[in-house]
Formats: sequence, C-alpha cells, structure tokens
Amino acid sequence: MDVISMSENTRLEKLTNYFLINVFFLILFGVIMVFSASYMYATENMGSSYHFLSKQLIYIALGLGVALVFSKLKILYLYKQAYKINAFFGFLVTLTLVPGLSVVIKGSRRWLNLGFMNLQPGEFLKYTLMLAAIRYFENFNAYTPKQRALYMAGLVYPLGIFILQPDFGTFFISAMIIGFIAFLSSFPRKYFYSALVLGMIGAFGILISAPYRVKRLLTFLDPWKDPRGSGFQVIQSFLAFANGAFFGQGLGNSNEKLFYLPEAYNDFIFSVVGEELGFVGVIVTILMFISFIFIGLKMAISLKSRVGSIMVATIVFAIGFQAFLNMGVVLGVLPTKGLNLPFISYGGSSMVANLGALGLIFACIKIQPGDAKDVKNKGKQSPIGALKSAFN
Repeated sequence: MDVISMSENTRLEKLTNYFLINVFFLILFGVIMVFSASYMYATENMGSSYHFLSKQLIYIALGLGVALVFSKLKILYLYKQAYKINAFFGFLVTLTLVPGLSVVIKGSRRWLNLGFMNLQPGEFLKYTLMLAAIRYFENFNAYTPKQRALYMAGLVYPLGIFILQPDFGTFFISAMIIGFIAFLSSFPRKYFYSALVLGMIGAFGILISAPYRVKRLLTFLDPWKDPRGSGFQVIQSFLAFANGAFFGQGLGNSNEKLFYLPEAYNDFIFSVVGEELGFVGVIVTILMFISFIFIGLKMAISLKSRVGSIMVATIVFAIGFQAFLNMGVVLGVLPTKGLNLPFISYGGSSMVANLGALGLIFACIKIQPGDAKDVKNKGKQSPIGALKSAFN
C-alpha cells in the first residue's frame, strides 16, 4: 500500500508541475497579446502605450497573491462555510443594482467602483456558487424538503441578479457550473434529469424574453443583415482571421485592432491572435486550453477527497468551458455573450478570480484522506469514478 501511495503521490506531483507550466504559458501569452492588442489604443486614449499592460501585470500580481493565500486555506472549512460565503458574494452582486454604487458600462450594471479598480463580483460569485453547490448536492439526501428549498434559493437567487444586470454570459457559465456539480455529486439522477429539462426550458425562455438577446441570436445566424450595427463586431472578427491566414501578419501587426475591432484587448483578443499569429497561433491557443483541461481533470481524479475531486474538476471545467465559449463567439459559431478569454483577455476581476480558483486547486491537493468522513471519494459508483475510467 505504501508503494502504491508513493506512486500516486509522484504522479500527482508531476501532474501539478505540468499544470503550473501550462498556466504559466497561458498567462505569459496573455500578457504579450494584451500589450500587442492595446498599445495603439492606449497611446491614443490613455497617454501611454503601457497603460493596459501595466494594469494587467498588477492584476496578475494581485491574483497570484490571492492564489497563494487560497492555497493555504482549509478546503473542508470553506466547505462547511459555503452557504455563508456564497451569501456574502450574492450580497455584493446585488449591490451592482444600486444606483450610485454600481458602474454602468454599455447598459450593464456588473461592476462596483472601488476607486482603484472596478470590481465585477460575478467573477468571484461563480466560484462561491461552486462551493455552495457542492455542499448542497452532496448533502441533498440528508436535507428536509424545507432545507432543500431554502438552500436551493441561495443558488438560484444570484442567477436572477445576473439576468437583471444584465449579464447573460455569467448567468450561463454559473448555471453550467451548478449543473456540472449536480452531475458529479450524489444528487439523485431522477431529480437531475428533471432539473436539466426545466433548466433548458427556462434558459430558452430567458433568451427570447429580451429583444436585444433575440437580436444577438439573429445576428449570429446572419451578421451581414446588420453589418454596421449588431453584426459589426463579428464581421470585423472574421476579417481579422481572414487577414491572418495560416502564419499571420506578425506579432504587433494587426490592422483590426486599429480602432476597427471593438474590445480588441478584452473579449475579442482571440481575433487579434488569429490576425497576428494566424491559424498556427489559433491552434496553439486551443491546444493550451485543451492541455489545461486534460491535465486538470487528471489531477481531479487523482485526489482521494471526494469534495476536493469535484472542486478541482469544476474549476477546470468552468475556466475551460468559458475559454471555448469565448473562442466560439469570436469565430462566429456561437451568439455573442460578453465573456472574456481566461488568463489571456485584459481584466482585473476575471484574472484575480481565476487565479484565486487555481489557489483552491492546490488547497484541494493538500487534503488528506479521512479528514472528514462525508468527503471521502466513493470511487466507481459516482460520475467521478466514470471520469477515472475514461482518463486511465
């Protein structure tokens, strides 16, 4: 048994090292692309070509500090306090609807003005919802009907705030996180599939309830119907990829970022990658995220703690899923949702939240088997066990 344990620990250590290297290159690539995509805009509008680069480096440093702190936390303590933590961040998200406290950008109230930066609480709430959902679904069978309804309200309430902001992208990611955890957890399958159907019907209803969402959907189907309006951004993205061809125009040589492509250093930074680095750069970026997901899930199934395993898998899923949603939007195969590209797009809240979540991954790795009876991995009888079979 000791030999097996040592072998498993060595394997997990190697996976952890590979994971760190992967994240390092994603962040490094992001720094390079943020500067490349923003320096002309920053020079013309901010007075310094280094404006966005310097702020992005500060966000990374702050995020790494948060990750270091989070890596030292006791996951089982966070697990027990999950509902309170989620309620606090739910309160912060609610404050974005209060005039005077919120920052309105392009008609959305997603940010709180902290003076030195605009905080987007929804980026952090995605992960507090994860904590609450893990505790809820893992203990679902032990709750009374009243407790089930009460704790479920804590999961659903923030989703309603996202719709009111409006922030359909974060709503969708958060809903997918909750569904992913429900699938991996001890949540009864009969309830899971019923909730899945109801959730899909509800999401469709929300999608068609607002005219601007319907307009985005129609634009996605044919952006040339409104080339100077709702279809402009997607068309400019297409042009960027067309200009890039196979090898690209060279780093720093994008034409679309010269005030043609909106959000060139943020949501549509992948278009700049395509124009400057071509098909090769696009494939390398996709492969980095595929590697991130693959290694991360291998780490998840290597853990002995059930809660730790589900948490690591969910964090990897959330970041990877958002990355491919963003790339799908930029490539024109998905409707526009206003989601950035994790670790690569410019943005403080997203960077700090995602790096903090990575800190939780390393905290999960430190969990010792038997720390709590209710978090031991149940193995092959759960979806986590199915993941093990698929990845081994």
